[in-house]
Amino acid sequence: MGDQEVLAAYGARAAEYTRLLGSVSDMHELDRRRIEEWVRGIRGPLLDAGCGPGHWTDFLRKQGVDISGVDLVPAFIAIANRRFPDTTFRVASLHALDLADSSLSGVLAWYSLIHLAPTELPKVLNELRRVLKPQGHLLVGFFEGETAQPFDHAVTSAYYWSVEHMIGMLNEGRFEVLSVETRQDPGSRPHAAIEAIAVPR
Repeated sequence: MGDQEVLAAYGARAAEYTRLLGSVSDMHELDRRRIEEWVRGIRGPLLDAGCGPGHWTDFLRKQGVDISGVDLVPAFIAIANRRFPDTTFRVASLHALDLADSSLSGVLAWYSLIHLAPTELPKVLNELRRVLKPQGHLLVGFFEGETAQPFDHAVTSAYYWSVEHMIGMLNEGRFEVLSVETRQDPGSRPHAAIEAIAVPR
């Protein structure tokens, strides 16, 4: 699934998505706790990579985190800027972030990598590694399942990844995995979250 397909699919449903899933209160309580715990020890600038309508970005900024959000979809960025005028958002592709090498202390990629085709995901992980400082922190949330198995996501096609395969891609991209969490909520797809740090190249 390329950028243009994702842009078109989410652009057409950005307002609907925001109504249904555009608030931290709409998120699972355990996800909120996980993100809060992850960010607690990080000092320096962070990026919410694939921020959608901006709720996680603003949530963390209000806790004193130096964070900005980027998303491929201009409609999402317009909504985020309107809803959260004190938080910084801009349009950007995760394939090519307009950021200097080693400029970030952390990247949150919370369900923002799920639409990447199997050939594209390692490239984006490399781009996230590029902008992270050595020992910079990454938190990835995704749907756990058979590796690279596509499924009909509510907006556009997405992919499952096994924890083992995601760890392998992170290791190949010069990340060291610190922790893994999995969860199966009734009526929902299996969830996984991996915390990692960037290691020197």
